[in-house]
Amino acid sequence: MWATAKARATTKAKPKQNAARGKRGAKADKPKKKMSGLTAAYTVLKATGEPMHVKAIVEAAAKRGLWKSNAATPHATLYAAMIREIAAKGKAARFARRNMQRD
Repeated sequence: MWATAKARATTKAKPKQNAARGKRGAKADKPKKKMSGLTAAYTVLKATGEPMHVKAIVEAAAKRGLWKSNAATPHATLYAAMIREIAAKGKAARFARRNMQRD
């Protein structure tokens, strides 16, 4: 069963009590939210302003500290996610597939 964002917010579990400080988890205790691969790819592409191969996007995102993956083929994982977004959102997608000729 799928829940809407509003329903999920009301059924959210309460944070566990922090034993060391004796109160519920504070903002400082929360880890920084990691950037998704798609968001990191979009950030890299916007910064460069030109089309890039997915392997180059993954390398640039890792170099900037935006995203990293322990997968054997992170470029294939990212490419699949980009293609899924293009298929789902069409022209509203953040990415466009370009046919680049090889030299």
